[in-house]
Amino acid sequence: MSKTASLPSEITAALPLGYTIRELQKKDKAEVLEVLTVLTTVGDITNAAWDERFEYISKHDDTYTILCIIDDEGKVCATGSLIIERKFIRNCGLVGHIEDIAVAKDQQGKKLGLRMINALDHIAEKAGCYKSILDCSENNRGFYEKCGFKFAGIEMAHYYNK
Repeated sequence: MSKTASLPSEITAALPLGYTIRELQKKDKAEVLEVLTVLTTVGDITNAAWDERFEYISKHDDTYTILCIIDDEGKVCATGSLIIERKFIRNCGLVGHIEDIAVAKDQQGKKLGLRMINALDHIAEKAGCYKSILDCSENNRGFYEKCGFKFAGIEMAHYYNK
C-alpha cells in the first residue's frame, strides 16, 4: 500500500485544487532535480546514477520515503524526504529525519512546504517513530515552528572535500 494512501484528509484536502501528493517515481528525475536546486547544489546526475539511487531507495522503503507534490498540470512542484533511523536508545526506537524540503520558486507561497512536512511527519508517526527531527537555518526557524517543531539544539557539520 502506498504510504500516501494513509494520509489524513486534513493534509490532502489542504493542497491547492488539482494538486496531489505521491511517492517519488523513476520518471520524476528532471523535475525533482530542478526543484531541489532551490535548496542546494545538485550536480550533474546521470540517468545511470539516478536509476541506481532510485532502486536502492525503493528496495529500502522501510527506511526511505521521498514524496512529491504534483501540480494541476502533472508537474513536480515540491519534494521532501523522510529517513527512518533505527536506534538502540528508547527501547530500540525509531527517529524520523525530515530532509530536503524544496518547493519550486514559482510555487512558493502556496503552503506546499507545510503540507509536505505534515505528510512526512504523519508517515514517521505511523511508522512508529518516537520523534521527527530536522535541521534548518535560523532564517527558516519560524517556518518550522509553525509546522509544530520546537527548537531542540544546534546542528554541527563536518564537510569533506569531494
